[in-house]
Amino acid sequence: MAEKPVWQLSASELVNQIARRETTAEAVVAGTVARMRAENGHLNAVVDDLGDEAIETARNLDTVHDKSGPVGPLHGVPVTIKVNVDQKGKSTTNGVKAFTDIVAPDDAPFVRNLTNAGAIVIGRTNTPEFSFRATTTNELHGRTSNPWNDWASPGGSSGGASAAVMSGMGPIAHGNDIGGSLRFPAAATGAVTVKPGLGRTPAWNPSQKAERGMLAQLMSVQGVICREVRDVRLAMRSAIAYDPHDPWQAPVPFDGPAPEKAVKVGFTTNTYQFEAHPAILQALETARDCLIDAGYEVIEIETPDISEIGETGYRALMGEVNVLMLKDVREHGSSEINRMFDEYFELFPPFRDDELLQQMARRSHFIRQWNLLFERYPLVLCPFLPSPTYAWNRDAEGKDGIMDVLGCGIWSFAMNYMGLPAGIVSPSMYDGMPVAVQVAGKRFREDLILDALEAVETRVGVMAEKLFARDTS
Repeated sequence: MAEKPVWQLSASELVNQIARRETTAEAVVAGTVARMRAENGHLNAVVDDLGDEAIETARNLDTVHDKSGPVGPLHGVPVTIKVNVDQKGKSTTNGVKAFTDIVAPDDAPFVRNLTNAGAIVIGRTNTPEFSFRATTTNELHGRTSNPWNDWASPGGSSGGASAAVMSGMGPIAHGNDIGGSLRFPAAATGAVTVKPGLGRTPAWNPSQKAERGMLAQLMSVQGVICREVRDVRLAMRSAIAYDPHDPWQAPVPFDGPAPEKAVKVGFTTNTYQFEAHPAILQALETARDCLIDAGYEVIEIETPDISEIGETGYRALMGEVNVLMLKDVREHGSSEINRMFDEYFELFPPFRDDELLQQMARRSHFIRQWNLLFERYPLVLCPFLPSPTYAWNRDAEGKDGIMDVLGCGIWSFAMNYMGLPAGIVSPSMYDGMPVAVQVAGKRFREDLILDALEAVETRVGVMAEKLFARDTS
């Protein structure tokens, strides 16, 4: 069997090889940067190439390693960072032309946590304007393509991250998620991720001039997209390091108590008012069978009404956006994104005034319902979207397009609105593309979610290996 090129190796394999001195950080980073430069021309996943300084950083880390060993658990691992968080000396554009002069005075805590652990940033990845679409394109940096099929969306808003990681531009990609921006891209490309729960990872941009709205604080989280579940776990253990700039972060260990008996998994195929595509049902059944084979007790259940929770969450967020964000969109956004916001507001009428406050108060009711459910079933296997991957610009094709992509994403929005963690894995394929399912769990038990994702991945295989095999065949 031919030896894998360095850019195909997992982060877990890379740190072990570097620690055993079978390779060097410089060799790893140089090989991955070469892959990035070979592939990025047609994918446009990385919009700020930091390869040269990354190789220099790797060379310095090798010197440190020679003297005192690895600097941390991610020593020498190439990573990418999304352009909507601060990296010292780089522009935090958020996909908007007018924001190119926002230069970060320091690293965001999440970035610092990764680099303190020894990760090396090789590039910054694309995002749609204001990170507010389920695909990735903008007037500043252009469109990012899906490495499986140019027709398909790479997801959004962390589409640059998913395209980068799945095409070999580093095994770990930073992303974030306020309504699905880690999970839409992972689902679109066959990557794996866990959207952390509220308070798990630190969030703060040193360049910010004002505080985010309350719902944005409660719903938005920082995380990673990877090719393999073990790399999500590896990265998250470092990424959760506490930072006092985030008032919501709780310093809770990543790995919780081991289950004393077989974990009960609630299982549902309910997509509510949206018709479930047969490929989604097949993926759910495959994931269920994988979990049963791994020793989980899977029980079909009815959950609290996700349609109500998802729609309420989205309309509440639109209410906050209408007050705190819309002025910037109108002033600095393209005509396309402005038209889309008009359509968002028609499809998901923003709650206003007293109604917004009342609906935000109801958020506790929804969380309480799900907390009680998790007492019986610590994990819930459920749909993510009712249909497989969508065309790259489908969400810009009028109200029907928005509903086909975002409007049906109730299982996505609901988890953000409640601040609950949820992971993505693709157990099967349809029409040559990955098909994803979601596993949700209680706050601060991302480790249990990753256990379940890994049980599925172990039995169906790593999706990226199918992509790499196709490209080399």
